[in-house]
Amino acid sequence: MHATTYSRLSQALRDAHSMANAAEAHGTLTGALCATVGYRFEDWLNEILPDGQAQPESTATLEEIFRETAEALAGRNMEFQLLLPEDDEPIAERAAALGEWCVGFLYGLGASALADPRQLPGEVGEIVRDLTEISRVGVDRTASEESNESAYAELVEFVRVGVQLVFEELEPLRQPIERSSGTLH
Repeated sequence: MHATTYSRLSQALRDAHSMANAAEAHGTLTGALCATVGYRFEDWLNEILPDGQAQPESTATLEEIFRETAEALAGRNMEFQLLLPEDDEPIAERAAALGEWCVGFLYGLGASALADPRQLPGEVGEIVRDLTEISRVGVDRTASEESNESAYAELVEFVRVGVQLVFEELEPLRQPIERSSGTLH
């Protein structure tokens, strides 16, 4: 996910008049890819854009993000990365974006046809509860900058790995159900 940056996604969303910010939009995409059978680029646009369509200049960037995210999640090398503000942005802005990313992820996951999150397989339910808590993340004003940076990095890595686990655990639920073509006797 190195080719597409958070700032490029932000600009594409602004150009497309999206109400979602970049972190939330990427989280929504990721949650939906984890949980929805046959999730398409058009489905994502319908979630994040007012009329479900982007201008040509935005479409290329959004398609690139969609493709890179899907490929990174499906890859076996743990290459998936959250699209968040760069490290030179203030920690409060990055923490807020992480919370918004988690909100988007939970929305994307919840908008699928999945059953009650408490009934999800394996550790998925626990991860969903943790991401719900992380969605309310904030900066500890009494802690040092170094401490806040360290805590932020740990949370980002926890979310990244948790999302990959959710993707893997939900794979059987994303498989289309094959219908038997035989006759009943």
